[in-house]
Amino acid sequence: MNSIYLTGSSGFVGTHLQSYLSSGYQFRPYNRGEAVFVQEDIVIHLAGKAHDTKNVVQPEEYYQVNTELTKKIFDAFLLSNASVFITLSSVKAAADVVAGVLTEEVKPNPQTHYGKSKLLAEQYILEQSIPAGKRVYIIRPCMIHGPGNKGNLNLLYRVVSKNIHWPLAAFNNQRSFCSVENLCFVINELIHREDIPSGVYNMADDESLSTNDLIRAIAESLGRQPKFLSLPVNLIRAFACLGDWLKLPLNSERLQKLTESYVVSNQKIKTAIGKPFPLSAKEGLMRTFRSFDHIGVTTG
Repeated sequence: MNSIYLTGSSGFVGTHLQSYLSSGYQFRPYNRGEAVFVQEDIVIHLAGKAHDTKNVVQPEEYYQVNTELTKKIFDAFLLSNASVFITLSSVKAAADVVAGVLTEEVKPNPQTHYGKSKLLAEQYILEQSIPAGKRVYIIRPCMIHGPGNKGNLNLLYRVVSKNIHWPLAAFNNQRSFCSVENLCFVINELIHREDIPSGVYNMADDESLSTNDLIRAIAESLGRQPKFLSLPVNLIRAFACLGDWLKLPLNSERLQKLTESYVVSNQKIKTAIGKPFPLSAKEGLMRTFRSFDHIGVTTG
């Protein structure tokens, strides 16, 4: 039976991954603060400091977790007999704003401490000499979602479930998303496939969608018609600036996340795997939205 040293085991991706790989694997979770020692066959590093939209996280926290912890985990992997190392980085390690489609060939230029801390971890890994027989994968996912997801998708769901008109319909955008099931599928392939080269891989579902498309999908999952309100863009932006000062649910950063275009290419990983993803973008999102209703997000 293969053994996996897993960091971030209690997190969103970690819990889904353990369920996905439930048969045939033994997991040893990393416990915060413990000495890092790898004696397993595989290392999957999911632990990280997520991007904080409320701006209460101190910059050094990103570097302590996203950079320094990754270094420790990777150093332990190099010293071990483990053959596979997989770590979750982020598309934000490459770019905060995307013009066109983000590929792995784009020169990284992160602007936030979150993105910079992720990129430093990537650079450290790529600078090391990888011993023969070991494979190293850096996955850069875009926004991951699935049952149990927390974040902006919950906000959208609440708006539609309460029969409120979506007030940002005037914004035109396209975004990539990443179903947690598709991500687990890719991780499973990387574990088993010695023919997939080590390297950096973007991770996204096949199709991009607009925020208005998300509103339609949420309404469909609830069995109702979507309601749109096209308020002037400048008025919405002014209200978001006010939200920055008054700590309202809609602030400038959240408005950007809800309305910006951020399209990510998954062509490199799809070509390397040579198989279709289990879920389309809409199928994955519909599973996420239906799980919100099951757990009662509307009352949260």
